[in-house]
Amino acid sequence: MIIKILRRFFLVVLAAAVGNPLAQAQSFSNEHIKIIVPYSAGGSADLMARAVADGLTKIYGNTVLVENMPGAGGHLGAEFVAKAPADGHTLMLGTISHNGAFKMYRRLRYNPVADLQPIVLIAESFNVLMVRETLPVTSVAELIALARAQPGKLTYASAGSGSATHMAAELFKYMAKVDILGIPFKGGAPAQVAMLGGHVDVNFETGSTAAQAIRSGKVRALAITSAARSPFFPDLPTIADSGVPGYAAVPWYTVSTGKGVPAVVVRKLNADINVALKSPELLKRWKILGLVPLGGTPEDALRRNQAEIKRWEAVIDAAKIRVD
Repeated sequence: MIIKILRRFFLVVLAAAVGNPLAQAQSFSNEHIKIIVPYSAGGSADLMARAVADGLTKIYGNTVLVENMPGAGGHLGAEFVAKAPADGHTLMLGTISHNGAFKMYRRLRYNPVADLQPIVLIAESFNVLMVRETLPVTSVAELIALARAQPGKLTYASAGSGSATHMAAELFKYMAKVDILGIPFKGGAPAQVAMLGGHVDVNFETGSTAAQAIRSGKVRALAITSAARSPFFPDLPTIADSGVPGYAAVPWYTVSTGKGVPAVVVRKLNADINVALKSPELLKRWKILGLVPLGGTPEDALRRNQAEIKRWEAVIDAAKIRVD
């Protein structure tokens, strides 16, 4: 045991002294890795993080922990990851909040582009536009008509400012030209509870948790947010085909870490997570959650983020979405 500790200490010192990538890779320990979920437990991000953590645990033989750290629309946990030691042991389940829609915030205490780096794309999904069962609408067209007749009176739940549910709703409001009041929660789970309890009128529930809400009988699903119909909900039309031409909102998810983590460590984590993503166990869980598996290189994830930042920045500016 003492010899093992001394060897690891020597390799860390050597890596720091000469910047040797091989030494850095050898000194990286897969012990004590944790994935921060910047939302409440039980939501789609939490479920994905736990699936990835289980996959890595099987690969490493060491438990990869998941820690929920909700707050500030997902940015409290992201800031924690950005400021953690740059050793590759603190990871994050990244969403649109951190990867594309953060420019709505005026006073973030970190810079998502400068302080975070994506390791790998893990999945993409869609949202399901649903209304409380007692709301007198059965289609997107009827919802738009009701919202226009009662501007500012209907409400929608979101997982927080900048979340996938928030952005899907704001894009809908902007393109359909309706005024619906947003009610932010500290994650998808409490937002769904509010929806099931009839405390809000509308929700753009993530595809991974929509089936559970629909089965409850307390909501009515109207359409999905993707550009094409989904095999997970084959009977639901797209919003684009239901009266809002060109509408599309497709959430995507990454595992990310703080900037400054050695490239060789990022590559190792990328390779290991890619292996986990291809495992039969995780693919089965992705199917249950209604997720499309992704994967690829860190560069693939970075390119996706850069393209989405431009797209959602245009939406944020046009809709005048600002959060202090």
